[in-house]
Amino acid sequence: MFSKTNIVLAYIICFTFLLASVVLGIALGSVPISFLEVITVIGKEWIGLPIAAEVDPMLANIVMEIRFPRVLLAMFVGGALALAGGAFQGFLKNPLADPYTLGVSSGSAVGAVAVLFFGISIPVLGAFTLPVISILSGFITLFLVIFFARALNRSMAAHTVILVGIILSSFLGSLISLMIALTGEELRQIIGWLMGSVSMRGWSYVYLIAPFFFAGFLILLFNAKELNALAFGEETAKHLGVNIQARKLMILFGAALLTGSAVAVSGAIGFVGLVIPHLTRLIWGPDHRHLLPLSVLIGGGFLVLTDLVARTLIAPTELPIGVITALIGGPVFAIILIRQRHRL
Repeated sequence: MFSKTNIVLAYIICFTFLLASVVLGIALGSVPISFLEVITVIGKEWIGLPIAAEVDPMLANIVMEIRFPRVLLAMFVGGALALAGGAFQGFLKNPLADPYTLGVSSGSAVGAVAVLFFGISIPVLGAFTLPVISILSGFITLFLVIFFARALNRSMAAHTVILVGIILSSFLGSLISLMIALTGEELRQIIGWLMGSVSMRGWSYVYLIAPFFFAGFLILLFNAKELNALAFGEETAKHLGVNIQARKLMILFGAALLTGSAVAVSGAIGFVGLVIPHLTRLIWGPDHRHLLPLSVLIGGGFLVLTDLVARTLIAPTELPIGVITALIGGPVFAIILIRQRHRL
């Protein structure tokens, strides 16, 4: 167990990391902007602070209309995936679980790919047709997972949920492959979306994911104690007075809310939900009351820095962010597993 001092220190370190990542992500790019100018523009234009210093209108436009919304979107997506990953790992008692375990991301991807493949556009939604349908298809997938899991096992044991999720994810993956095989000019757009990106999204996508992120965060945070109890087994949790069925549904709903919304606005980005909560657990311990918010801070900062690498590594060409997370996350997770195995 960590002392209160260590926990406070953990929050300070993680919050500083996130803040530094955000400022760095806004400052660096094809047009370098000083840290002071970044802070001045955000303080004056976004927060509304009475700052007397003048800033070049072009730099202010770059910060407020291009880089700041992109960085915020990366922060929300990274935080959502890390939070969902921490919840899934605790719920399923499996450190290899991630937001893609239950097939929710595959369901969201099917919805998004279907929009691109069939050229669907709902007049009321307009440009939001893709993310909205993606989120809805993710929820439909979750309901199917719960339905089949309860049909097989009324208690919805963790291994049953995993098995149903894997089967459904495989089926949905085949649908995506079918649409890719049949597609023509949309192929590049579909592949690009599946690789993940937060570029050219703007404030509208930030506003879209924000309510889902905060709702999912609050749901999982309010169930953090129950996740701690479930980590000791369902029987122990029952003896501690936990309503197993209700809490399971709440945790699944919150994690699916985060995963579906993240996939809807950024595409499929792997390894964030797998590596970040696992790394946070190794450093700061397994208590979900702190593991979940710390994972949000680290995951948000990590994806902001990853996006920065994706758009500056071989500028002006921009790499898919999912490729960078896989290149970083794969080796890091392998090192974590090897070190854990040597400790046993």
